[in-house]
Amino acid sequence: MAYRKLGRDSGARKALFRSILTSFFAHGRIETTEAKAKEIRGLADQLITLAKRGDLAARRQAIARLVDEDVVRKLFSEIAAKYADRQGGYTRILKLGPRRGDAAPMAILELV
Repeated sequence: MAYRKLGRDSGARKALFRSILTSFFAHGRIETTEAKAKEIRGLADQLITLAKRGDLAARRQAIARLVDEDVVRKLFSEIAAKYADRQGGYTRILKLGPRRGDAAPMAILELV
């Protein structure tokens, strides 16, 4: 499977994804670069599907993937209930203009 390395080694990339996913589920939307948004969309969808399962093993897997246990509680109680009857496609990417500092293409990743 091909994926974006985002100029980081694997440990730094995993840490980046953990922190972005945690704040994404905490706030419901996040502004980031297009490349990061496209990588995180799949991971976020996987976590929501995991939360819809709702058992203890799924909860432990989610805790391993996210930083904050309060966010995991929110994911399992509120977000999973919201998408109970939806089969995938929980996130939306809205493209913004280029970032002022380095002209990197920016995007908003949000829950549908």
